Amino acid sequence: MEKKTIAVIGATGSQGKGVVNALVKDGTFNVRAITRNPATYQSTAHEVVKGDLTDASSLQDAFKHAYGVFVVTNFWEGADELAQGKTAVQAAKDAGISHFVWSTLPDVETISNGQLDVPHFTGKARVDKLIKDAGFNHYTFVQPPFYFQNLNGQLGAQPQQDDSMGWTLPIDPAKKVIHMADINDLGKVVAGAFLQPEQVGHGSYLALATELNSFNDVLSAFQANGKTYSFNQVPGEVFSTFFEGAGEIAQMMAYFEQYTYMGPDAADRIILANKIATDPFLTLDQWIKQNVN
Repeated sequence: MEKKTIAVIGATGSQGKGVVNALVKDGTFNVRAITRNPATYQSTAHEVVKGDLTDASSLQDAFKHAYGVFVVTNFWEGADELAQGKTAVQAAKDAGISHFVWSTLPDVETISNGQLDVPHFTGKARVDKLIKDAGFNHYTFVQPPFYFQNLNGQLGAQPQQDDSMGWTLPIDPAKKVIHMADINDLGKVVAGAFLQPEQVGHGSYLALATELNSFNDVLSAFQANGKTYSFNQVPGEVFSTFFEGAGEIAQMMAYFEQYTYMGPDAADRIILANKIATDPFLTLDQWIKQNVN
């Protein structure tokens, strides 16, 4: 029998790459990488096709004859996530997609009763209803965590005024409120969802969260691996002046403190992601050993 095809949007990005790798490793499906630049694609997918979330006709072609799609949008690239979500849903419907897996996040505006504004969370959550109403045979929501990768990337340690290396952030470092994982492990959850549509394909939410950490936990994990970092807590209004986009980070940290990264009632979503995943998840300690020199 010919293998069913899963099309993966953002196959060169941090989420999509992990999805491609997990699906290829499992071996059940034909994996189609969708990228804006297929000529430069270098990874493990069985085929690569040009597709762009701002171009509906390119997506219709990219989704053709596929059984399932994984879709993620990138707020930090300036994406209009609601518009791109609409385009992806319509293209998937037109292509006859059976199982739609959407990378989303908690709706901070609703959770905080409008008190906090974190567009890169809420913007994705607003697409959820479109998917629920679209009439797919199967649809699943996955919620990625705070990436371990952020700790030596976008939110990595920086030189401090006292000449130490560390973090200056608007969050209490003692509060265990940040759901974390290796973002590559999201692929293990997505692969599990495609493999078990009857179990999680009717609107289940799967939250990837290997650990619930405070920043003190992060400092301890690095220290156990020979890296000593400092931490300075600053008020959100001060942090908001540090760089363009800092205000959103401050709002996000305030949301973490009050509601945790995954928001209220996250336990069942986390348990289900663990149950459905195709392989075990990496711990922060293991990730540091493998990725931090």
